[in-house]
Amino acid sequence: MTFPVNSGEILFVKSVKDGIPNRDPLHESDARRIFGEEDGRISLSDVSLKRDVRDYVLQRYPDGGEGKNRFIFVREERSDSGSLLGRGSLAQSIAEKAGYAEKNMESLLKKAAFDVRTFGIVFSVKKETFKFTGPVQFGWAHSLHPVETKYVQGTVVMPSEDVKISQEGKEEGKGQGTIWTAYTLPFALFAMPGVINASIAAQTGMNEEDQELLLEALWKGTLLRQARGRGLQKPLFLLHVEYSDPFFRIGYLEDALRLLPEREEWLSGKAPTSLTEVTLQVRGLAERLGKYQDRIARIRYWVDPEFQIDGEIPGERQPLW
Repeated sequence: MTFPVNSGEILFVKSVKDGIPNRDPLHESDARRIFGEEDGRISLSDVSLKRDVRDYVLQRYPDGGEGKNRFIFVREERSDSGSLLGRGSLAQSIAEKAGYAEKNMESLLKKAAFDVRTFGIVFSVKKETFKFTGPVQFGWAHSLHPVETKYVQGTVVMPSEDVKISQEGKEEGKGQGTIWTAYTLPFALFAMPGVINASIAAQTGMNEEDQELLLEALWKGTLLRQARGRGLQKPLFLLHVEYSDPFFRIGYLEDALRLLPEREEWLSGKAPTSLTEVTLQVRGLAERLGKYQDRIARIRYWVDPEFQIDGEIPGERQPLW
């Protein structure tokens, strides 16, 4: 059996300043702490990263691209009257724009929608129901160090209603703006692992072009993100390992990373606040990759030129998009 892409692993490191990329609605929108307060690390769900990828592809290829095969199914779209479209209408919208002859919605979406081929889908509309797992899956991203979030408060100067002048010449109504509060963090680095399954890719139709678009979207989708509460994010390091054996995986590559300075410095009250104060040591990662070189077909990696790396990764350093 031949596969359209190799099985592989992805390791993505990014930073954030002055915001929280993925908030926990169960804890007053503070950062997600799945390791607990004592551990100190915070986490981002895979859903937030997939949203970044989808939004980038949607904005770059709003008409599905030249081949009409890069539409995004999971998106927010409204009708002319302002109503939010459901799954059925979103799928029908893609079908009309793509112009494909397929009447079977599963086949059509595999052919026309990048995120369906890549991340999978759950589709349940009237009598048509199907679902399948995507070949690309991301784990949670965890900060590479303890993080202390800050609770801040501010005011909005614009009043919610017009201020009126009474007959006596006095201002009436809500002349003051509103007060807002939020959790934020000054600076943090996160590492997120991902996998690509070649046999599932063969089933969904994910091909090499999709794989390259995924890597590009991870990087540029992070740069594209514009939301005040999620902070200013920056992609720093992206690794893609392809295996010659479709059923092999090293696994847990993120555990081989080491961030300098280490934990004690981040808890000292003088935690780093900028990229110039941190270094990603990749010596352990390089050693792990070297142990399995006979199972590896190709290694590529991308690095932000301002990010300091300690160690040499085997493979091809790629120019940024």
